[in-house]
Amino acid sequence: MKIALLGYGKMGLIIERYALERGHEVVLKINLENQADLTPENLSKADVAIDFSAPDAAITNIYTCFDAKIPVVVGTTGWYGELQKVKNDCLGSNNTLLYGSNFSIGVNVFFHVNKVLAKLMNNFPAYDVQVEEIHHTQKLDSPSGTAMTIAEGIIDNLDRKEEWVNILDGDAPEVNLKQEQLLIASERVDQVPGTHTVVYSSEVDEIEFKHTAHSRAGFALGAVIAAEWLQDKHGFFNIADIFNFK
Repeated sequence: MKIALLGYGKMGLIIERYALERGHEVVLKINLENQADLTPENLSKADVAIDFSAPDAAITNIYTCFDAKIPVVVGTTGWYGELQKVKNDCLGSNNTLLYGSNFSIGVNVFFHVNKVLAKLMNNFPAYDVQVEEIHHTQKLDSPSGTAMTIAEGIIDNLDRKEEWVNILDGDAPEVNLKQEQLLIASERVDQVPGTHTVVYSSEVDEIEFKHTAHSRAGFALGAVIAAEWLQDKHGFFNIADIFNFK
């Protein structure tokens, strides 16, 4: 494939390496210095675009891909408030988009097991649950998209939780959560791998379910695999559509 990289930073460099290793060609690289080069004309040179930019740039990038009729894989998070509108516009204009809060294979296995565990814990009301996430200080959005996906997986499958509440870096240490609220505790620490933990606690013990990313490589490889999967498809997809979990 010929690939356009939208957001050619640290992630973009790793995505490029995996794309080249898998026999693809990178024909367009967009970063802060050359945003004016992101035009439908330039995008038309590519078969697919991969976006790992920033929340405030993602929407513009998506619609430019729509204008160019180029399928786009979106790994950027922080724009999901516009998700339904983007989905409607994608389908209404016969375009193609695949998005995900995390493209790592390991994290997507984690997402699936998280749902199974939450459903199981309906049988054990003595356990409360919370989500904890740690990222590097350059992470712009809080909670992370991955943490939101984990929380939503719990809420959809654990009857006693109805909504999540996010606290960043202990800004409000005395939080009086309602019983039906799920806490996402976010922490930003310099130079740490992304870590997500689901904690079920009771008076007698605690269960921790954890994923730690050693590097960005898993996200980058997953994004290239997603772009390959998107070939010859039309519509609006989530990264979970790639995996055939039973």
